[in-house]
Amino acid sequence: MGILIKPILTEKQTAISEKFPNRYGFRVAPSANKVEIKNAVEELYGVTVKSVNTINYSGKLKSRYTKAGVIKGKTPAFKKAIITLKEGESIDFFSNI
Repeated sequence: MGILIKPILTEKQTAISEKFPNRYGFRVAPSANKVEIKNAVEELYGVTVKSVNTINYSGKLKSRYTKAGVIKGKTPAFKKAIITLKEGESIDFFSNI
């Protein structure tokens, strides 16, 4: 399993990237540290990473009502990394589509 799982392309992350053009979000492996994340981004996208901020999200409890009764479950926990690149550099996620 790799360090980077997938880029985050939500409305909230897009708003952050528009406000700060050199910041990008990635969902990363829970065991990854900042140095490993930095090296993985630099190797995969060929850019210079200035800083890495990580956030651990715990899973949320969910329940839904069905004919069979209440079904309870939990969403998975995950780790997110916000990458700040060197000024003037950018990542194009849609270049190979």
